[in-house]
Amino acid sequence: MTPSLSGRASAAAISVVGLKKRYGAVEAVRGIDFEVPKGEIFGLIGPDGAGKTTTFQILAGVMESTSGKVEIFGEAARDAREHTGYLTQAFSLYPDLTVAENIQYIGDLRRVPQKEIDERGYKYLSMFDMDRFTDRLAGRLSGGMKQKLALACALVAQPQVLLLDEPTTGVDPVSRREFWDTLAHLADGGLTIMVATPYLDEAERCHRVALMHLGEIRETGTPAELRAGLGAKRLEIHTSNLAKAEEILSLESEQHNEILDVQRFGDRLDVIAPDPVRGKAIVEEKLGAAGLACDVFRIDQPTLENTFVATLRAIGQDVQAKPYPGVHPHQDLRGQIAIKATNLTKHFGAFTAVKDVNITVKYGEIYGLLGANGAGKTTTIKMLCGLLGPSSGGMELAGESGSLRSRAVRERIGYMSQKFSLYDDLSIDQNLDFFGGVYGVPKEELAEKKKWVMDFSGLTGKEDVVTGSLPGGWKQRVAFGASIMHEPSVLFLDEPTSGVDPLARRAFWRMINQLADRGTAILVTTHYLEEAEQCNRLGFMVAGELVAEGTPHNVKSAQGGHLIELIVDQPQRAADLLRAPLNATGDRWRVSLFGDRLHVITDLDAETGKRQTMATLAAAGIGVSDAYEEPYSLEDVFIVVVEKARKLGKVGKED
Repeated sequence: MTPSLSGRASAAAISVVGLKKRYGAVEAVRGIDFEVPKGEIFGLIGPDGAGKTTTFQILAGVMESTSGKVEIFGEAARDAREHTGYLTQAFSLYPDLTVAENIQYIGDLRRVPQKEIDERGYKYLSMFDMDRFTDRLAGRLSGGMKQKLALACALVAQPQVLLLDEPTTGVDPVSRREFWDTLAHLADGGLTIMVATPYLDEAERCHRVALMHLGEIRETGTPAELRAGLGAKRLEIHTSNLAKAEEILSLESEQHNEILDVQRFGDRLDVIAPDPVRGKAIVEEKLGAAGLACDVFRIDQPTLENTFVATLRAIGQDVQAKPYPGVHPHQDLRGQIAIKATNLTKHFGAFTAVKDVNITVKYGEIYGLLGANGAGKTTTIKMLCGLLGPSSGGMELAGESGSLRSRAVRERIGYMSQKFSLYDDLSIDQNLDFFGGVYGVPKEELAEKKKWVMDFSGLTGKEDVVTGSLPGGWKQRVAFGASIMHEPSVLFLDEPTSGVDPLARRAFWRMINQLADRGTAILVTTHYLEEAEQCNRLGFMVAGELVAEGTPHNVKSAQGGHLIELIVDQPQRAADLLRAPLNATGDRWRVSLFGDRLHVITDLDAETGKRQTMATLAAAGIGVSDAYEEPYSLEDVFIVVVEKARKLGKVGKED
């Protein structure tokens, strides 16, 4: 067995002092300092190009710093590599080896004795509910299962520090929650974890978070401290014309500091105001003057994403793309049916991937199709846009119900694939020329639209860069721009913002909303449920079936039950206790952990559920400092919908 570092005198598991890294004239990391104590989950968040991956590579000992000191339990990072586990952004295992063979290979590579490889491999695969898949090739696993396998491989060497660089990109919400529950257990057992994530709802699960930008750390604190530091409240507003209301209030935000931020969602606006009473009065005054009735139906704490955006804007950073140079709007089609599926079914041999799905999307509407990995979303999209023939059922697309592969239909739709959208061995400019030609973009429009794509992507002046060398977030921006150059009236987006940072994600959705306002029908899939709030309507798929549908507000209201949030002094122990079969919650999925907070879903009335939960915790000696009812998030809804469907026997391909 390898010797332990934990007995050394250093008070911190990770200590970074004055860390700098320079690549030629580019200073990627500019003298950062932080410490991570043993057993903490420490989040590093920031936009693309902030320096997060460089920092992780130095901590992992695979890259030398230019200057500064980096220590793992008092030892230089490069000398502590035997005690450090590192998950890179890209899937780093061997797709042509089985689950068991990957664990064996990594164990041998890290010089772990065979007995311990067997024991730990079984332990972690069982913990991740993957012990049934030891003989499956890694390349045939879903995104969530791949990440669980990568984590099991990292843990087989029994590291004392675990470095995770965007570990859940492309992973569905059920698997993400299971992944984070596992991390919380490991940290409670003493493992020190440092994680980078573009999903700020995940950052809420960290004990502390550091915001990094342009190689510098701007803020550090607990999620609650960072939210409180914004000194503002979030107002949720309903109004009949969200586009007009957003325009009016955004102008107010630019001119005065009484409104800090305005964000549009599928059925509401979020307005961030230092003084919520004054903010509410301004909203009602400005919208009323424009003839827009409004309802400020909720005042709440800002999210961590609100804090992130406000911090970057305060230092002059924002993603502001020029208006789309569209000359072929589709307003005349608004309200008409653009996409329709009737009892759509697809069989692959004996396996039914999609079963009797009925979906209708109108021009000017954004429809979100949500589901776990293997739920049938991508298969459904491929049938709806004519790339895959159905086994049975009817389809209508852009006014056609016969051949969906005709040239006339092709010219009216845009499609951004989940995996393949650009040619990695071509430059950005060559890719845009290719797609402009395929989509028939008129020559007199092509130059201006290419210029817009480069501006939107933040890559102006880098037209000759080979696309395959771009980080994932930038590649997604180029792919999105390429898919809309021909101004399609129907747009399919399959996980368009996977791996994209919060600022860029806002730019994406600002553009998606502009396209919908111009009459484009948009069907989008996403695993990031905070952004699913941007959709006008949502459909939830489980095991190939559509099991719930409605506006974001309506699907939340339809779930029944109540969500209780509790702040406790022993979070992991409290979560384990409430998940035990004999306790009030019973079902494990009803309890989720967010740092020192618990979310508990109860079918009792809110007060009774809160009282019983607190009594269960008190009887076990667990202190509760506060407890209150909170509205469902879309992630909570997603988990409830999936788990209720599973109880009815609807199970996914990999269950």
